[in-house]
This record gives sequence, structure tokens and C-alpha cells, in this order.
Amino acid sequence: MTNTSKSALSGIRVIDMSRVFAAPVGAQILGDLGADVIKIERPGVGDDGRGYGFSWVPGKDGIETRHSSFFTVSNRNKRSVTLNHSKPEGQEILKKLVETADVLIENYKVGDLKRFGLHYESLKAINPRLIYCSVTGFGQDGPMAARPGYDGLFQATGGMMAVTGIPEGQPGAGPLKTGPSLVDFVTGHNTALAILGALMYRNRTGEGQYIDIALLDSSVAMVSHIMQDYLISGNAPPRLGNGGNGGGPADLIYCSDGIIYLTAGTDEHYRRLTVLMGQPELFTDARFDSNFKRGKTNRAELMEIINAWSRQFPTAEVQAMLDGEGIPAAKYNELADVWEDEQVRHRNLRARTPHAWAEAGYVDLIESPLARMSESPASIRMAPPMLGEHNREILNELGYDDARIAALEEARII
Repeated sequence: MTNTSKSALSGIRVIDMSRVFAAPVGAQILGDLGADVIKIERPGVGDDGRGYGFSWVPGKDGIETRHSSFFTVSNRNKRSVTLNHSKPEGQEILKKLVETADVLIENYKVGDLKRFGLHYESLKAINPRLIYCSVTGFGQDGPMAARPGYDGLFQATGGMMAVTGIPEGQPGAGPLKTGPSLVDFVTGHNTALAILGALMYRNRTGEGQYIDIALLDSSVAMVSHIMQDYLISGNAPPRLGNGGNGGGPADLIYCSDGIIYLTAGTDEHYRRLTVLMGQPELFTDARFDSNFKRGKTNRAELMEIINAWSRQFPTAEVQAMLDGEGIPAAKYNELADVWEDEQVRHRNLRARTPHAWAEAGYVDLIESPLARMSESPASIRMAPPMLGEHNREILNELGYDDARIAALEEARII
């Protein structure tokens, strides 16, 4: 797809000096919304994220794409330029880009870019309207600001692991990290939100600004209502395993051939469930006559009763019965099953995208959740770039001729 005036951020240019996952996700969201995102990578090496993950996109004719799962999921809709910013010639190119840019995103160690005159104060002098966003583990100041940080550290330190995992007293009890890098992912979204807010502020005032985004801040905030529960009561809620955090019963239920997640979280949902199970007396049973008892204190006992009922039937039949009564429930899917789910297919969440260097000629990406905006939908216009794929294109845009570009290549500036 080509960019059009219907794109929300058409005409906005973003310089993406970030690596790995959190900040690249933020830049990608801006790209999905139509911004021209120019990704700055180290010559010959590129984004560290190109080497992360378990799988890589196979290249055609033996080409090494270096499109790992980490890189592929967070770098679509970007153009790649290789640039050695430690050299004066590289700094010159970057500053020329800054003159044309609206946003710069970086996730270097605190103070690292200042050594090269590429910190906010220096670039603000070149472009006062610039929005400069730094993404770090612990923030720009404080006793831990200099520490490096990755997702798992913040799941541990921010409280997420304290409330995730098998309940105490059960086999395997203890804290667990979530499967995906959720702190990184949420931080990426917070990055994009902050930048969108800064763009709105600039529209009103003409002023750019500096943004300090920290994984630590996101990791504490994303514990959300469970953390708020602690702030209200002073008591840490227990880990509930697969149990719901709101009303109950809410948990996995096991059928004769599969698993369903059930959330009968209101009194009316629970009443309908007891009738469906042929045990209406459970609705007024003193063990289960409040949401708190069903969801917390007597949850395990109630789930045993529900599972004794659900195991008699296949998954499709249990799902149909629950749907018929309007009781919220959904089939548990392995990853392969997700893409066969009829609603996932209906929503076109598997986005097949042309990829000139891939063996298959395309790569399957995950559609943006913002693709259903009625007037300015997010869109996938380009597959993630090859390393330095757009060097010549972008340098030509800055006025560099072919001879000068060749000299920069020979000097390993690009």
C-alpha cells in the first residue's frame, strides 16, 4: 500500500535510533499511522534485535535477510539507513535528517548520545520543533539511571511477576514471567502515545519537547488494578494462576477434548451457569453466594464442580451451550489454532505483506489493532527493511550525489 492523505501521520518524519524491541514498537506504531520512519542502524551490524528470537524470514537465492521474529514484528513501515554516528561525517548526515524531522526516538544509555552532540539540547538548536524521545530501562535520572535493562528485569522489579504464576500451596507455585515481552510491548505503546500527545501540543504552541520514557514506569503502571488493590488495602493480593481478577467463577475449564476459558463474572451469569449445569441450588449455596467467595475464597472448590460437569462434553458442545445462555467463554487456542479462529480470520489479523527479499516473496505479519479507524486507519505499507536498504534513496533526498555516497560507503560511514 502507498501512503495517502488519509493516513493520520502523513507528512510526519520520525528518526528511529532505537534497537531491540520497546522503542522500535513505538516507532512502528507511528509508521503504521502513516509517518515516514527512518531507522538508523550500525553499518554492517544493524539493530541488535535482528539477531533475537527463534525464527528468521528465509531469504531468496541464499540471501540472509536477518529478519528475526523480534525484528520483523517491530520494524515494518520503516526505511533503513546505516550510519556511524560516532564519526563527524555520520553526525553531519544525522543532523541534516534532524532538520527535516518531527520526531527522534532513541534508546541509548543515559548520556551516551551527548558525547557526539546528538542529545536533545544540541538537536533542539537545529530544529526547535523537534520532539525528542528517550526510552531507557530506569529513566534519565535517579540512582539506577545508568543501569541497562531488559523486559524480564522489569517484570520482576515492577510487580508483574509477583501477581503472575501458580497460587501458593499448589505444585509449581511461585512467580512467573509472561511469555511475550509485555513490558517492552506496553512501553512501546506508551512511547507512541507520548509522542502523539507531544505532536498535539506542538500543533497548539509550535513548541517541541523532550520525553523521558522508562520501562520501570510502564512495568509498575501495567500491574494496574492489582497494584491499586495493594495501594488501597496495604495487602498484596495472592497469585491466582489462571483465575480471573474480577468476578468469579473465571478460569480454564476442561472438556472431553479441549479447554475453554469461562468468565461467569456477574450474579446473573453465574445463575445461568448453575441452571445450565442442572445444579441451580449452587446459586444460593452459602459457599458460593457472593462474587468474592466464587472468585477468591472458595474458587478452587467451585472450579472442581464446574470441571466435573464440563468434562462430560466436547469443547464445541460446551461452547455452544455457554453461548446459548450468553455466558462469556472462549476456546483455548494453541498458536496455530489462533489463525484458524473464525473471528481472527474475519478481522484479517494475518497480514500477508510483499517482501522483495524473502524466499516466498512475502512475509506474514500481525495486523495493527488500529487498522479499523474509519477515516485514518493504520496500514502496513512496507515489510521490515533490509539493513541499509534505503541508504541511497534517503541520502539522495538530502542532496548527496552518487560519488559522495560511494565515498561514504568506502569510509564505512554508511
